[in-house]
Amino acid sequence: MEDVIVDTPTPLLPNGGRTTVGRREWAGLAVLALACLVYSMDLTVLHLAVPQISEILRPTSSQLLWIIDVYGFLVAGLLLTMGTIGDRIGRRRLLRVGAAAFAAVSIIAAFAPSAPILIGCRALLGVAGATLAPSTLSLIFTMFRDAAQRSIAVGVWVGAYSVGGSVGPLAGGIMLEHFWWGSVFLLAVPVMVLLIVLAPRVLPEFRDPDAGRLDLLSAGLCTAAMLLVVFGMKKAAQDGPGPAALGALAAGAGIGIVFVRRQLSTPEPMLDLRLFRLSSFRTALTINMVAIFVTFGYALFVGQYFQLVLGMSPLRAGVATIPAGLGFMIGSQLGPRIMKRMRPAHMIGVGMAMAAAGLLLLTQIRASGGVELTIAASLLVSFGLAPVFGITTELIVGTAPPEQAGAASGLSETGAEFGGALGISILGSISIAVYRSQLDANLPYGLPADDAHAARDTLGAAMEVAKGIPGTVGGAVADAAKHAFLTGMHLTAAIAAGAALLLAVIAMTRLRHVPPG
Repeated sequence: MEDVIVDTPTPLLPNGGRTTVGRREWAGLAVLALACLVYSMDLTVLHLAVPQISEILRPTSSQLLWIIDVYGFLVAGLLLTMGTIGDRIGRRRLLRVGAAAFAAVSIIAAFAPSAPILIGCRALLGVAGATLAPSTLSLIFTMFRDAAQRSIAVGVWVGAYSVGGSVGPLAGGIMLEHFWWGSVFLLAVPVMVLLIVLAPRVLPEFRDPDAGRLDLLSAGLCTAAMLLVVFGMKKAAQDGPGPAALGALAAGAGIGIVFVRRQLSTPEPMLDLRLFRLSSFRTALTINMVAIFVTFGYALFVGQYFQLVLGMSPLRAGVATIPAGLGFMIGSQLGPRIMKRMRPAHMIGVGMAMAAAGLLLLTQIRASGGVELTIAASLLVSFGLAPVFGITTELIVGTAPPEQAGAASGLSETGAEFGGALGISILGSISIAVYRSQLDANLPYGLPADDAHAARDTLGAAMEVAKGIPGTVGGAVADAAKHAFLTGMHLTAAIAAGAALLLAVIAMTRLRHVPPG
């Protein structure tokens, strides 16, 4: 159903009915970009804090992955539910409620005394983030009716995500240079307060008076399926494919099937699966999700490589991420301009090929002297992927019928959040499995069992063990851990490169009929 604007509608120009937008709409776009920046930043802000969290809270490898990615999975699992709530109570109101909750939980997370409590805080941040996300894209497509202006607005929206993902490590590095690990959470508080104050002044209220009822059963099925599948993957990476891992995977798949069947049979589905009958929609959504899978998956390893392998300070590691952030920002703004002259299929193909080249460069870095190569690789990846996000977002929402634009935007954001969290989980789990296998074969003989067990958990834990062992044995532990980490990083980068090349082929073959512009 189409949204009802509960505010003064934007006037139309006489020349062909083109919708004009004034300063209020552009200011509203800036506020929406702030929301995107913050919840994107929270997906990456912890990357540079991983060593300190490992040292102080002593999480297991599974707990560490949950700390990093439970936020993204709960955002993804609850987006559709929160979108329905936003239709009922108003999207601006939902935006403000989510901002207040996000600020409050961020303060609690900053002082979490243990890994389980930090996981709980990150989960609550995911719930709060899910209230922010549904409003942004659907509001943009409603506020900006003109195609050219909407393309610019979507570029700003993608740029905000990119800036958030890139500013996260840099801002986190600055905070970690002077404060404790929990200070990275406090970065979101002033931004959320600003969002609460500005939203009523620059954003109209949008709600659908005929919105369907909130399907709590579907919402529960969707979230449960995602979390069970992720738990199964983590458990398999940590302890092997045992009964608990396989049982969780089977249960998640079964619940997912029930969810899909319910959406196909209920008269008011939470997720309109008919959209997947549209070929361009289906292809663009897949490309968008896997591209973000690649982005967030490899970024986790780069931060640890800079600090734990090369020994860089958090601030220096954050500065080293600036070129990648600039690549995202420039690429996202160039995308709408290039798209006027180049077919989306060709542009996506070139971008994904460029990203694959950067990922393959990451397979060549070593335990010393790899700063310049890593920066160059990250720049290639970010510059290649940035236009892809804007193009696929416009295709996802633009190919859907007008009355289903809201559902399409919700699916776009859900796929994006799920892709990012899935990248961290899957590639992280593969990396951990390789790390442990390599470390078991290369640890020095005679190392105490407790130290060997701790070193197997994470690279941060292994470096702490190495510091506590004097002489050549400690150095041997550190070298073995670095080698094992790099082996896992090389493999995951190669997998991500293969995924990028596959997406390039899919785009060139399945989207070749879409014209420029």
